[in-house]
Amino acid sequence: MAGRRALGRRFGWLWAAYAVSSYGTGLGFGALPLLAVLVLHCGPAQVAALAATGRAVGALVALPLGPWVEFRRKRPVMVAMDLIRFVALLSVAAAFALGRLGFAQLLLVSVVTATADIAFKAASGAYLKALVPPADLLVANSRFESTTWTSTTIGPPLGGAAIALFGPVTTVVADAVSYLLSALGLRAIGGTEPLPERTGAARLRAGDLLTGWRHILGHATLRPLFLNSIVVNGLIMASQPLLAVLLLSRLGFAPWQYGLAFAAPCVGGLLGSRLAHPLSARFGRDRVLRASGVLRACWPLGLAFVRPGVPGLVVIIVVQLGVVTSCGVFNPLLATSRLDHTAPDRVARTLAAWSISSSAAIATVTALWGLLAAASGPRAAIAAAGVLLLATPLLLPRSEKASRNAHTDSGVHEVVDPV
Repeated sequence: MAGRRALGRRFGWLWAAYAVSSYGTGLGFGALPLLAVLVLHCGPAQVAALAATGRAVGALVALPLGPWVEFRRKRPVMVAMDLIRFVALLSVAAAFALGRLGFAQLLLVSVVTATADIAFKAASGAYLKALVPPADLLVANSRFESTTWTSTTIGPPLGGAAIALFGPVTTVVADAVSYLLSALGLRAIGGTEPLPERTGAARLRAGDLLTGWRHILGHATLRPLFLNSIVVNGLIMASQPLLAVLLLSRLGFAPWQYGLAFAAPCVGGLLGSRLAHPLSARFGRDRVLRASGVLRACWPLGLAFVRPGVPGLVVIIVVQLGVVTSCGVFNPLLATSRLDHTAPDRVARTLAAWSISSSAAIATVTALWGLLAAASGPRAAIAAAGVLLLATPLLLPRSEKASRNAHTDSGVHEVVDPV
């Protein structure tokens, strides 16, 4: 089983740092929008702008970060991004305490944290590839995935209780402190990390910004996975605020019912992440990747048929359980495939390009689905997203083996990781 394999002390510290920041993020889930509503009394348009602006502007600002991260030692970059997020979130708490908190500051903090997230993910993926043997990458990614879903299950309810007891800024402080603890955990990893060598000019070139996208779009396996990922994530995330309006406003669900409907199914993410490695060992990674990719697209349409009361709550939990379990299997397989098919000298740029595209897609689709919901109602917009999701399995690669053969036959050899 994935959970029983020892990956060494250094990975243990990396996992611990990831866990503490993940639990902090779970506790602080929706903290900035919550402050916008409870403290600044913002309306739906401003709250939506806060969510979309952070992703969109953060993705734009992060464009040069992929090449910048690629040619630097990854662990110091990860520590720096943790500290940046710590300071940014702590500034919100300080402004709140001084009575100076404003919407502009929330926007700025949202952009800063979104940008730091992209840089951190790019550096951490490259660092993991160098730290863990290729045969153990799926085990490592499955552990990260299980931690994510565990923190998502436990964090938001505890965060809600903390806000009720200690005030709306409590979870912001907890999230900020978690990044500081993560930085300390990363420092504790120790060891030496060689400075990546760079061929050609030392300064940043325009072509460096596009290397990640060229690699993704030119690779027969990564290209369909990339297109599938950004479309699926965009449609699923765009439906979330509409579902909140439908459940809390139109159908009369209580806030605790809404929280339960999305917290309880996260157990499926933990289960799925634990199953990813043994299922792949038994049935093959290609087959499990495609099967879980198909299954995660089949469930969301059911959310359009939710009705009031306990039956509606049961429908939501069942649908979300199916989605989350499928994602729990799919996500570590996707993360492992990205690393397997990317050479060490372009991992950071590839992961940055992937994250930037995903953030931009989510922001765009969320805005479009908001307009669609305004014109047709939230239920119709949720149904439209569900119908489109049914077509997304067509974007999945037929098989990684076939894709590798096709990629090699096309003459593009250098982008396939030799290990």
